[in-house]
Amino acid sequence: MKKSTEVRASALIATGFCLGLLFNAVMHWPPGVIEIRAGAEEKSTQALQVTNAPSAPNAPTPPVPSTISGLLPDQSHAMADVGYHFANLWFAGDKENWPLAKYYLQGTRSHLSWAVRIHPVRPTSTGGQVNLNGILQAMDGSQLADIDTAITNKDTAAFKTAYRQTLEMCYACHKACEKAYLRPQVPSAPSVSILNFDPNAAWPE
Repeated sequence: MKKSTEVRASALIATGFCLGLLFNAVMHWPPGVIEIRAGAEEKSTQALQVTNAPSAPNAPTPPVPSTISGLLPDQSHAMADVGYHFANLWFAGDKENWPLAKYYLQGTRSHLSWAVRIHPVRPTSTGGQVNLNGILQAMDGSQLADIDTAITNKDTAAFKTAYRQTLEMCYACHKACEKAYLRPQVPSAPSVSILNFDPNAAWPE
């Protein structure tokens, strides 16, 4: 019992000693520390109040993107990817590398869809509008579908015919959007040089 009382007394003395040190440290903090911290808390509270305060009656409303175009890269970026896949598609079909051709056709379709999601409708200088989504749906169900069928049938002649017809459709779309200077053509070189388009190529060479 006596031992327990001594332990409690020692604990109280130690606690009092620590509190004394803490109080002494606070009393000797550099001038302005407490004021700075209080000021920071006050500013934080003020900032929160401003953030949550209702807008002034005549305050301008910040612009909000009305389409996905405000959140994604420009349409030309997506179309550059379309050109990459579609150019490589020609050489894959020309070499009769049908699995690779299928891969690049899928890439072409995917990036065309991306480009149209960025700008589904394009205005013209005359006040009209070009429905890019409608054009894509039509092309995907005709020219691109014909390319897909030619790949499945491993028909090189049909593939090249459908490929050229797709280029014509692309150019018609460019002209409708008043961008006739974007004139596509059958590519003279693939967009990638690291790939071997020959399906029978040995590895390594």
